[in-house]
Amino acid sequence: MPATAEVVCESSDCELDMFEVHYTYDVPEDHDVGALVCPYCSSGAHLSEIEL
Repeated sequence: MPATAEVVCESSDCELDMFEVHYTYDVPEDHDVGALVCPYCSSGAHLSEIEL
């Protein structure tokens, strides 16, 4: 089953709580949160994956 990641934006200017990324089978193995941007504030510098 493809992976799912929960991501938080830690920018003090961003109001987004968290979002989920649902990957497909064809995502490269080296893809990580660093390749994403926040859908609310468009910053990629403050994203981190939530580890459960």
